[in-house]
Amino acid sequence: MRQLCMPQGLSTDELSKLETLICSARSVHRGEALYRSGDRFDNVYAVRSGSMKTVMAHRDGREQVTGLRLAGEALGLDGISEDRHACSAVALEDSTVCIVPYTALKSLCREIGSMQERLHKLLGEQIVREAAQMMVLGSLSADERVAAFLLDVSERNAQRGYSSAEFNLRMTREDMGSYLGMTLETVSRTLSRFQKRGLIDTQGKHIRIVDLDGLRHV
Repeated sequence: MRQLCMPQGLSTDELSKLETLICSARSVHRGEALYRSGDRFDNVYAVRSGSMKTVMAHRDGREQVTGLRLAGEALGLDGISEDRHACSAVALEDSTVCIVPYTALKSLCREIGSMQERLHKLLGEQIVREAAQMMVLGSLSADERVAAFLLDVSERNAQRGYSSAEFNLRMTREDMGSYLGMTLETVSRTLSRFQKRGLIDTQGKHIRIVDLDGLRHV
């Protein structure tokens, strides 16, 4: 959490100001929405523990999972452009988030250049992630999509100092299918096929990557 909210290179005084800005933490129970599409945008959030999914609704009511946010990652940046959230954020498990008021954050960014740089990097990372997801949906086979997703979660865990080989994936198979543009059945068959090939081992929501190189070459 400290890595996300507190950029490297800040002085003790600057860190104190940032800690004061992060006014509170909020618990979000599994299945509960942190915010919903159309809600007024007031805060940026950082996942402190647990995990969240972002969801957008079609005009006919169908929902599309658009993202997965893990502990240490930012949420709510979608609201900056229109001052309204474009998607909903829903807890995949009991989670906690830090609340960062955006108006105060902007003032702090004007005062601390490194903080502004960190915010710009967060925005840039989201653009890159969304572009990569477009490539996954538009160009890859079912096997390649699932492999790319597992590798992405693995790499993001490693970046945060957690195991890249073993993790609990709180997304349901249905959510994975929605995110990857596949049916639940195709996701389940693909994971079973990967397990038979010795690429992964799955026990419920627990996933262990057995053959990282093999998964990369799917």
